Amino acid sequence: MWKKSFLVFLFSLSIQKVALDCERMRKTNEFPSPSLHSQTDAVMRGQNVSLSCFQQNKSLEITYFLFRNEKCLQTQDGKGEPVTFNLTVSEAHDLGPYKCKVQVANCTKYSRPFNFTFVDPVTAPVLNISVIQTKTDRYIALRCISFNGSLPIDYIFFEKNTTISPVISKNVRKPAELNITESNTAEVKEYRCKAKNRLPDHAKYSQPVTIPSTGGDCGPFCLQFLLPGLLLVLIVIILILVFWMLPKYKARKAMKDSAPRVYGNTPMEAGIYANVCENQAGKRILFEILPVPGLEPKQCVSSAQDGAEYSQEIHYAAPMFQQVAPRDQEGSNNSKGGYVYSELVF
Repeated sequence: MWKKSFLVFLFSLSIQKVALDCERMRKTNEFPSPSLHSQTDAVMRGQNVSLSCFQQNKSLEITYFLFRNEKCLQTQDGKGEPVTFNLTVSEAHDLGPYKCKVQVANCTKYSRPFNFTFVDPVTAPVLNISVIQTKTDRYIALRCISFNGSLPIDYIFFEKNTTISPVISKNVRKPAELNITESNTAEVKEYRCKAKNRLPDHAKYSQPVTIPSTGGDCGPFCLQFLLPGLLLVLIVIILILVFWMLPKYKARKAMKDSAPRVYGNTPMEAGIYANVCENQAGKRILFEILPVPGLEPKQCVSSAQDGAEYSQEIHYAAPMFQQVAPRDQEGSNNSKGGYVYSELVF
C-alpha cells in the first residue's frame, strides 16, 4: 500500500516539475510561439503549396500540428529545424485560415493564422507606341496594358533588354504610360513591356515594337515600310492611264470603223484633179460623168479659151471607177484622129 502511495507522490512531483518548467520557459521566452509562412499567399486554383512551421528553440524535441480552422490536417516531429506541410488549394475552403501548433510535454503554443488568396494570372500585355516627329527631336508615348489578370498589376518598360522605367502599379484596368523625348537618330529602337501581379512566376512580356530610324541609311528596314506604299502608287498610276487611254482608243476605233471603204460599187470620197486637155489636131478625150445613187450629180465646167492659150480648171468629186467594154472608134474623113471613150463615174 505504501508503495502505491509513493508512486503517486513521484508522479505528482513530476507533473509539478513539468508545470514549473513550462511556466519558467514562458517567463524566460525559451518556448516562443512558432511562425507559419509560405513563399506566397497568392495562388491559382489547384495549385500545390507548402507551409513551413518553425520554432526557435533548437534543443527541444517538438511536435508540430497543422490546423485549418479547427481541423487538424497533419502532424510532424522535429528538433531545431522547420517542418514543411504540403497541400493543394483547390476550393475556397482551402484558402484557410491555417495555424501551426507546437507542443513539448503539456506546453503548447500556436502560430498566427495564415490565409491564401486566389489570383488569376496576367495575360501577355499589349504595347502601343505613338511618335510625334519634329526636325530635331521625336516624342514617344508608350502604353502597356494586360486585359486579364487579378489586380493590382505592375508594369515595367524596356528598350531591348534595358529597363527604362520604374515599376508602374495599376489598381484599375488602365494602361501604364511612359513618355520619352529623344533626339533624331539613325538607330532603330525596339521597345517592350512586362506585366506582373501577385503571382511571382507568371510574369508576361509583350511583343517587341520597333520604331524606324529618322536619319541615315535604314537599309532593308526602310524598304519594308516603303514597298507597300510604292506598290499602291504604281497601281493607282496604272489605273489612271487605263481609264485615260481607253476612251481615246474606243473613239479612234469608232472613227476607223465608220470611215467608208471601197468594196465593189461602194463610193469613196476622194479628191480628183482633172486637167483640161488641149485641143491638138482635133483630138480630144471625153469624160462621161454618170450620176451615182446617193450622191448629188456634180457639174463639169468646160474649159474656156483665152486667145491662143487654154485655161485649166480643177474639179472635185467622189469618183467610182468601173471597167467597161471598149467602144468602136468613130472614123473621120477630114482628120486622122478619132474619139476615145471611157467611163469615169463620180
